[in-house]
Formats: sequence, C-alpha cells, structure tokens
Amino acid sequence: MSELLERGAARITWIRSRMPLLAATREDFTVRRPFAGLRLGMSLHVEPKTAVLLEVLAAGGAEIVATGNHGSTQDDVVAYLRSLGMTVFGRRDDTLDEHHANVAAVVDARPDLVLDNGADLVAGIVAAGTASGVVGGTEETTSGGIRLRTELAGRVPFPSIVINDSPLKAIGENRHGVGQSVVESIMRITNLMIPGRRFVVAGYGWCGRGIAQYLRAFGGRVAVAEIDEIKAFEAALDGYRVGELGDLAECGEFFITATGHPGIITDAVIDRMSSGAVLANAGHFPWEIDTEALYGRAVDVTELDAAIERIDLPDGRELILLAGGRMVNLAGREPKGNSLEAMDLGFLLQSLSLERVATDPASLAPGPQPVPDDLEREIARRFVRALGADR
Repeated sequence: MSELLERGAARITWIRSRMPLLAATREDFTVRRPFAGLRLGMSLHVEPKTAVLLEVLAAGGAEIVATGNHGSTQDDVVAYLRSLGMTVFGRRDDTLDEHHANVAAVVDARPDLVLDNGADLVAGIVAAGTASGVVGGTEETTSGGIRLRTELAGRVPFPSIVINDSPLKAIGENRHGVGQSVVESIMRITNLMIPGRRFVVAGYGWCGRGIAQYLRAFGGRVAVAEIDEIKAFEAALDGYRVGELGDLAECGEFFITATGHPGIITDAVIDRMSSGAVLANAGHFPWEIDTEALYGRAVDVTELDAAIERIDLPDGRELILLAGGRMVNLAGREPKGNSLEAMDLGFLLQSLSLERVATDPASLAPGPQPVPDDLEREIARRFVRALGADR
C-alpha cells in the first residue's frame, strides 16, 4: 500500500466511524441495491467525508465516475477511492483547464445519475446533447441551484433535486457546518485572533448567518452587507450593523463573501478598503471576489504561505487574499470542510434523494426542485435520534 493510499484510508476510517446516519444507510443499501446497473457521475469536493458518501452509493450498486472541484481535491482520498475500483479524475494541483477536462471526462462517461456541485456536470451534459440518457440527479449548492433556474432554465429534461433548498441542509450544514468551518479555517490559515476584530460578511443567507453567528461567538465585531431588504431586516434584528458593502469597506478588517453570486467584491469596493484587509470567499465558485481585477492592478503579489497572498497595490496599500479566492474552508491549508455531523446529515439527504430519483423518477417533475417533504421529515427524525437530543 502506498503512503498516499495508507494516509487516505486511515483518515476515512476515522470519519466513517463518526457518520452513523450514513453507516445505517450503507447497511440498508447493501441489501436493497437501489442503484444496481446505474452509473453515477459526480462533481463534488473530493475529501474524506465525500469518500464515505461514495462508499454508501457504491454499496447500493452504483458504478462511480467522479471528479472534484477546482483546488479542493485531496490526493490521498483520490488514491483511496481508486483502490476501491472507482474512476476518479483529478488532483489537488490541477489547473483550471485540467479541471474542466476532468468534468468533461465525467460527462463523456454518459452517467445515468448525476451528483452535481455548482451545476457543472448538468451544464456539460446539456451542452453535449446527452441529457435524454440521464434518469435524474441532485445539486448540492446555492450557486448550482441558481444556474439551474437561470442559465439552464427549461433545458434540463430530468429531475434535479436541489439539496440546498432543504431546510435541514440550510440549518444543519449551511448555518452550523459552513459557519463553524469557515471561521475555523480563517483562524487556522492566518493564525490571527477573532475577538475585537472588525468583520464584514457579504450575504445573509444561511451560510452568511452561520458565519456571522460563529464570528460573534468568538468575540468578533460583525457587520453584514445584504441587498435583500428582508434579510437585511433580519440581520439588523439579530444585532448586526447592516449596510451597503461599499459603505462598510472602510471599517472592515476581514471581508467574507457568502452569496453564491459573482462580482461581490469589485474594484469599487477594493478602492475603499484599508491597507491590511483580509479577503476570503465562502461561496462555491471563486467569482465572488474579483480576483482577476485584483491581480491585474497589483504591482506585486507575494505568496506568504500556502493559502495567503499579499497583493501590493499602486497606492501603497496591501490586501491579503486567502486561498486564491476559492472556497476558504476547502481550498485552504489543512482543509477540513464542514463538521462530520453536518455532512452526515447533508450526505444522508444526498443518498436518499438519489435513491428517490433512481427508483421512482416518475414521482418527480423535470428540472430543479426541493427535496421531497417525506424525506425531509424522516431524515430530521433520524438526525435527532443520532444526536441524542431525544434523551
């Protein structure tokens, strides 16, 4: 066994032992084999918790063809999954072009089921004209749900269950999982203290709520930039300073984007930031911070650490960019992602939603849609029992 494979296997053994919901589902799928004869194409962060999910789906009979997301693939996990006979494309240091080629390779495999993250696979399948061969699939993220309902609206002839529409995912994985892991990752990468520092969180959806909550729990002084009036109202009543991002730029020491939309931190916002400000992105795509504009105006870019860059600007200011603007809790140094319990919940949503697609596609409409209510309630009951909150 290679050192890489051995390390991946050891990490996954620990994580598997702490995901009881998936463990029970694996036992059930091993008996019932709901995915027998079906090829599952996946584009999702390839890290240890994802490996446990893929083991569950493979136990249910699925043939796995997969790739990760750009910059977050963990090579030891890839080695482990390949040792199980799965086809997994990609490595951590892939260029963006190589990543796109990996996604295209999964599309070329003509999957029957799709497990997507950011709608990259669905977009590729639609472009390739092979959508008629797909039974259905799931979409993990806010960003992917937006693409399915805008760019790809009316062009997806199969059901796509948007896991991010689930209130269980919103509360368990987004608010508490992402909130905790983003704050932990920023602390781990920078080794800077949180108490007393001024943070600006862009977006007050479920991820933004969680990030703001955990920053404040550590003693951070948090402001929220939100253009939706209702969400801004909620943030104000939750006790945060609320304003336009441009107006908050001068006071912030840390800026964290969590909107799912492109072009949030723009040139105009950068112009108003103080020297030394730290920029991090928690959204799926690396487009919320306009890194192209930021690098383009730099007089010098210095890599200070594996996930820390200093951007020297012509006016003498310097800004600090974390993880190249990619998802900071998965693309940064020593990536951990969301907590095991949060992903046990989220990946149970994935497993049972994919089972519904595979075994009863006629009950689902074509195109994007929420997790069926009966699955939501069953999963909620299982999670409360697993957490021990009923004792």
